[in-house]
Amino acid sequence: MKKVTAYIRSRKAAEPEPFCAHLYDLQSIQAHVADRVATLPAPCRLFYAIKANSDLPILQALLPHVHGFEVASLGEVRKVRAVSQEVPILFGGPGKTDEEIHGAIEHRVTLLHVESLHELRRAAYIAEQRGVTLPILLRVNLRGPLPSATLAMAGRPTQFGIDEARIPEAIQLAQSLPALDLQGFHLHSLSNNLDATAHVELVAYYCRRVREWAEAYGVHVRYLNAGGGIGVNYAALDEQFDWGSFVGALGPMLEREALPDMTVFFECGRYLTAHGGWYAVEVLDIKQNHGKTYAIVRGGTHQFRLPVSWQHSHPFQVLSMERWDYPFARTEITDTPITVVGQLCTPKDVLATDITVPRLRIGDVIVFQYTGAYGWAISHHDFLSHPHADLVYLDGTEEL
Repeated sequence: MKKVTAYIRSRKAAEPEPFCAHLYDLQSIQAHVADRVATLPAPCRLFYAIKANSDLPILQALLPHVHGFEVASLGEVRKVRAVSQEVPILFGGPGKTDEEIHGAIEHRVTLLHVESLHELRRAAYIAEQRGVTLPILLRVNLRGPLPSATLAMAGRPTQFGIDEARIPEAIQLAQSLPALDLQGFHLHSLSNNLDATAHVELVAYYCRRVREWAEAYGVHVRYLNAGGGIGVNYAALDEQFDWGSFVGALGPMLEREALPDMTVFFECGRYLTAHGGWYAVEVLDIKQNHGKTYAIVRGGTHQFRLPVSWQHSHPFQVLSMERWDYPFARTEITDTPITVVGQLCTPKDVLATDITVPRLRIGDVIVFQYTGAYGWAISHHDFLSHPHADLVYLDGTEEL
């Protein structure tokens, strides 16, 4: 946060334009990821799910530390190959086109996660046409029971994976297609789980199900992709997922439950980069309407869509700025609940609701925390044609 504060104050001292930027501390992200990789048990590998933030500097910063990248489109495959021709790639997501399957082969994707029986047949057909054997995992939509989490991709009807009831059919079909090499299973079932104990139990459940399929159908399971799903607590930033407890229990559990020579993948996105990002926006106006106080900022959900997408008030701090370029008095409030909104012509352009601040003035900067994942990447940048936010990547005390 000190780097971010110093950068904002420096910029505001030099420029009169309202401040509006996503800022990323690359060193902090690298240190966080390096620690997670180093503390994983031996049979595990950590991949970065680039959907969380696929900016080139982020991928370059993580390349030396992760075991590979997880992607969900051919465009993401190309982004990864732009930073490395050799790094392993896992390619998932429903509704892959023929072009994407061809692209997976051309770009030497390590494993293709197959999401349906139709996709299984198409992958085999394309691989046979190209004269290659395509390594695949079957993505399974488990029946459960599964832990509760913010988002559920399995344990209920969704567009993700193959219904667990049809996995025997999918295994037998894959085994009958010589252009495919079935190397294991993908069981990414939920997102943003904050309970470390429950997450270990979930992976244990995965291991047991995979063992049953391996024994029943003679599958040599080289890989179990346990997905991501490790969460970030936006409601209480000092109460985050207990990684130490997770890895401490994960190793002994895998010794009991994992198949011999099976590698377990984790494909985390939010958990790896969220903490290292900030969205900082200047207060353009403060006004009251029908008994509520609104802080209108330079930006909004077209630049940071996560709060409205998840329907939460995103945590922030107020950075007091002394610059004031007008000859009239500056509006100020104290000990007042504020709703932080953007510039869009919709009442849904809300970033935080009824949060009491000790002091706020027009011209101060509101700094939203933990915005390094699913912030800029998922936002509708060109709605109303406002200028884009600056993207600032900090390394040490200098902007790259």
